Amino acid sequence: MTERAAGPPPRVWLVVGEKPGDNAQVRVIADALGWPFEERHVAMQAPWVRGKPRVRPSLAHVDAERSDPLRPPWPDLVVTIGRRLSMVALWIRQQSGDRTRLVLVGKPRRLARRFDLIVASAQYRAGNRRNVLRLGLPLMRVDEAAVDAAAAAWRERLSQLARPLVAVLVGGPTKPVRFDAAVARRLGEQLASLAASSRGSLYATTSRRTPPEVVEALAAALPAGTPLYRWRPDARDNPYLALLGSADRFVVTSDSPTMMLEVARLGRPLAIFVLPQSRGRFWRGLGRGRDLEAIPRLLLARGSAVRLGEPFLESVAPPSDELPRVIARIRALFDPSGAARDARCLSV
Repeated sequence: MTERAAGPPPRVWLVVGEKPGDNAQVRVIADALGWPFEERHVAMQAPWVRGKPRVRPSLAHVDAERSDPLRPPWPDLVVTIGRRLSMVALWIRQQSGDRTRLVLVGKPRRLARRFDLIVASAQYRAGNRRNVLRLGLPLMRVDEAAVDAAAAAWRERLSQLARPLVAVLVGGPTKPVRFDAAVARRLGEQLASLAASSRGSLYATTSRRTPPEVVEALAAALPAGTPLYRWRPDARDNPYLALLGSADRFVVTSDSPTMMLEVARLGRPLAIFVLPQSRGRFWRGLGRGRDLEAIPRLLLARGSAVRLGEPFLESVAPPSDELPRVIARIRALFDPSGAARDARCLSV
């Protein structure tokens, strides 16, 4: 991999927030770039943890006491993700006299021309601009070393379960899809049928977005004795990573790109439970800025997954890696003549 034509590498800041899945995508880019970087963690004021501020160069929505300081020397490059953190990046660029270059993962809500590179995977309805790099799947990865360690730690406990072991990874409702008690009961019924036909066992886990009524409805519908992990913020016995490393097959609800992609990138047999649209429609991608069904649709179309109820694909190749394209475009911001060489090196 080539370095810049001359001089030290750029000074890089990763502006990260309170969403682990988002932060992971930013770190994937930084690790692949191979340049030294510093992280600046930014926390939001209470109204803006879920609220949507008007996008502009600003720190007005930031909780300064819980955030890392933002002060010079300003970076040459900021890599960040999402609406709220994009405002912080724009503010940093303003403070640097527009010298700092900005890479944003996702679709900006405003001021798209002020970003040097916008990395937009399939769920983002980004326009065809010169500064937009369109991808298929997001850049999410799974820490395989952590998966292996968890699988080893849980080996004895999971060995008591009949094979094939099906891990059920449950998310929660988002604005365009419905995931209530009725949907949870339907999921539980399909899972019970799957367990009976395979003569194996299930192990279900919920997430921070799973409502209590969904957890209880799912628990009532699952076969008696099925392990069900109820997510807790302070728990130390979360089986999620262990299941990624130990289960034979996976069922994931369609609301969670992170969980679907972590299974798919490990090359594991995956079935997607497609959640219904809030208005009773399926697969139409409601929402102005994002098509939240694009990721499951793409995984199904590429043969990386099936719908729950269809036979599992026992031989699954991990999805192709588009990270080299991202790295080449970022390096081209600093060394245009070396961009093609970098792309070739990163593809090897």
